[in-house]
Amino acid sequence: MLNNPLGKVINRIRLLFRKDREFYFSMYNILGFYPHNIAFYHQALLHKSAAVRSGRERPIHNERLEFLGDAVLGAVVGEIVFRRYAGKSEGFLTTTRSNIVKRDTLNHLAHDIGLDKLVRYSVRSSSHNSYMGGNAFEALIGAIYLDRGYKACLQFMEQRIIGHHLDLDELSQQNDNFKSRMIEWGQKHRVEVAYELVAERVDASHSPVFESEVRVNGITAGSGKGYSKRESQQEASRQALERIGRDHRFAEKLLATAEAS
Repeated sequence: MLNNPLGKVINRIRLLFRKDREFYFSMYNILGFYPHNIAFYHQALLHKSAAVRSGRERPIHNERLEFLGDAVLGAVVGEIVFRRYAGKSEGFLTTTRSNIVKRDTLNHLAHDIGLDKLVRYSVRSSSHNSYMGGNAFEALIGAIYLDRGYKACLQFMEQRIIGHHLDLDELSQQNDNFKSRMIEWGQKHRVEVAYELVAERVDASHSPVFESEVRVNGITAGSGKGYSKRESQQEASRQALERIGRDHRFAEKLLATAEAS
């Protein structure tokens, strides 16, 4: 491996003669290093709506890398948060990590570093665009892991993301995990909070759409849709908390079920 200054110059000269040199340079600007196996990164930025088929083999797109990247990112962020906040409780660490790896944060990251502009997708999947960036970011982490290993993923997050695009202290103070807040509300008022998947379908871009309800002692308090069960539950919780906050009669009705049970 050429890691010395001369080696970097030689690598850069070699790249000038590659057909995909523009993509290499785009990756370098995002990652801070040149990929070894560029195929991983091409796949990481290939949405399933633009999947490539090779004979009878499985279509090539970024969902498998997204799965891997999700696991690796959770471990990397967990380590960073653990070292950054020595002495903090497990609950604090879990919340902070969740705020970093949640879909909204990853979507913003993908936009900030220009990753979303490199994602290849079919025009008909535009309704799902708001989630492509975050999914691609996870797939990118999966590509880095396969190409360079865990340490490179850790360095990428510490040196290229944390501080430049993410404020850990600010994120550690956020609490917009609506499902967690809904469950805490139920525990506080001694009512049962339960979630039920009421519908599952496929949209025009062949992406799964889930609809969930949150029920308080059997009474539907909110409903939500999303491209994952967790997302639909979060939306249902957000609606329930908003309704409880603005509709005092409805809140009293829910609390009355605790007395009756």
